[in-house]
Amino acid sequence: MSSQPGKALKSRAERRRRRHPRYRVEFPVTVILLSEGEHRSISAHCRDLSVAGIGMLVAAELNLGEVAALNFALPGSPRQWELRAVLRHRRGYHYGFEFLSIQMEDVSFLTGYLPNLEREDSDFGPLQKHD
Repeated sequence: MSSQPGKALKSRAERRRRRHPRYRVEFPVTVILLSEGEHRSISAHCRDLSVAGIGMLVAAELNLGEVAALNFALPGSPRQWELRAVLRHRRGYHYGFEFLSIQMEDVSFLTGYLPNLEREDSDFGPLQKHD
């Protein structure tokens, strides 16, 4: 038996606490893998988005640390986005990418756009606008 105290189990709320809230949104994404000297294009589907990254369903085997170019258009916006991102998390075919090349004006746009969507953690819905 160890003389060190065991680690306390984290509550569900503590496990889900993140630097940036995630929001539920669905749209197609093209993932272009930039590793191994070749560019491979894969179709994906966004499930959640934050100002720092994106969660997607990808029907492919990807490796943590892979860098990709992500191309997409947000629902209700005509603008086409192209961002570099690194694969940070995987659970089955759900992959979490962290944005590497996001500009301040893009962060500002997402900061205004995302709160109108449902929170991914489901404890919060869209922000209610009061007069």
